[in-house]
Amino acid sequence: MEADVRTYLDHNATTPLRPEAREAMIAALDMVGNPSSVHAEGRSAKMLVERARAQVAALVGCKSQQVIFTSSATEAAALAVAQKARHGGAFAALPTEHDCLGAWSDFPLELDGFTGLAAISAANSETGILGDDGRVLGSTEHYSTICDITQLAGKMPVIYGDVTPSYAILSAHKIGGPKGVGALINFTANDPEPLLRGGGQEQNRRSGTENVIGLAGFGAAAEAAGRDVAAGAWDEVAQFRNILENAIAACCDQTIFVGKGQPRLPNTTCILTPGWKGETQVMQMDLAGFAVSAGSACSSGKVKASKVLQAMGFSDADAASAIRVSLGLETTQEDVLRFADAWADKWKKHQMRAA
Repeated sequence: MEADVRTYLDHNATTPLRPEAREAMIAALDMVGNPSSVHAEGRSAKMLVERARAQVAALVGCKSQQVIFTSSATEAAALAVAQKARHGGAFAALPTEHDCLGAWSDFPLELDGFTGLAAISAANSETGILGDDGRVLGSTEHYSTICDITQLAGKMPVIYGDVTPSYAILSAHKIGGPKGVGALINFTANDPEPLLRGGGQEQNRRSGTENVIGLAGFGAAAEAAGRDVAAGAWDEVAQFRNILENAIAACCDQTIFVGKGQPRLPNTTCILTPGWKGETQVMQMDLAGFAVSAGSACSSGKVKASKVLQAMGFSDADAASAIRVSLGLETTQEDVLRFADAWADKWKKHQMRAA
């Protein structure tokens, strides 16, 4: 029997809709016009789309015209990868990349000697570990980069070096916007060849009538997320994450907190307890009233050993013994302490069964 009170600790999978996004979407429901129409109603819808574009651009630190709206970060990734012929003809991803990029990889990425288009994320969705200390890795004279900033944007400042990547991808529902909306940020001088052809929307870069309602929510969420980052709102979340890890470490000295001591997202902890399957932990914690995950949530209905942890050198058994707890801005210290108590109780029962 499931607990009556639910506590959501799976924000890297998706995060609740922000009030600002909800209000913007409700207002957009009454907007009649098609953004491609030239009459007043169409122009009003177009203005809303362009406002959202500017709001997303402000969050990620690019020009408005560099934002190409898509249905998801997955579509944005596919649009970027489709441009590989312009960047040397090969595409390769690190083995720790999200499947939306990794599934396209021609071979595992090794930067030494590589010429082509490379996928290198700013933050890993399973461990929270930051690539290059959270900076967005730019293109070089040898290779161009696609940077997945889906988990970074809205939690930490998006910081570029002297050279930007060629492309970046992000998703609305990771920052408190609606599901089904994403963006490709195109830093190159050339418009991407569209995957979807038709009416020539998005300046001939992605055809199809714009999701005006979803984009209104995306833009409002981006603006609100930017304010939170600027205000340091995630600093307290990082403190709660540390409190959680300390509480669990106190009751189980076998547990490994993957990436602890390295630069990480403020909200993410990957908890690996050898010999205790992550799938079992997820189900037991679900019954106790806590929503957590065993790795990325984008392989629907599938729970298996984390390829990210395998790529980091963990054994298959250990890679299957991890869970991800990802906090949100509404998470409280009481929430994480209750989770730690429930986890400790399940751990003790697991030990008794294993004895």
